[in-house]
Amino acid sequence: MGYFGNHLATLVTGVFAATLTGLWPFFIDFAPLLNFIFIMAVPITWFLTFTCWISQKSTDYTHNHAHSEKKSLSNTHTIQTTTAGKQVSLLEIKQIQNELSSELNGLKEFVKLKDSEIERLNQKILNLQTLVQIESLKTELSNLKMLASKRKN
Repeated sequence: MGYFGNHLATLVTGVFAATLTGLWPFFIDFAPLLNFIFIMAVPITWFLTFTCWISQKSTDYTHNHAHSEKKSLSNTHTIQTTTAGKQVSLLEIKQIQNELSSELNGLKEFVKLKDSEIERLNQKILNLQTLVQIESLKTELSNLKMLASKRKN
């Protein structure tokens, strides 16, 4: 975890901010420019200290959270459920996984059948559209023949 729980940056900026804060009353009377520098530097260093502290806490939380998940996944012998309080062996877990896998494969086959049926229905719709277009062309052609015969007469 490192020195000071990985809060070395927080500690250094905090000490610097505290030093600036402590020295500020001694330099107020020297020059207005120096006072302005302290007015700017003290809040900035305290903000940096707070930022370092928050970022380290966030890093610690995410690291510990990910580490605890890895620990729970690496325990493969027995798992104790919190609600029933019984232990489940690795063999039972594998058996349940196999059952769920076979059920999933069955669902995949069912979906494939449905997909092929949908494709067949789409093809029928396209064929119907083609038949409608053919009938429309036949009607238009007969109308043109009637107009042509009227002009000949």
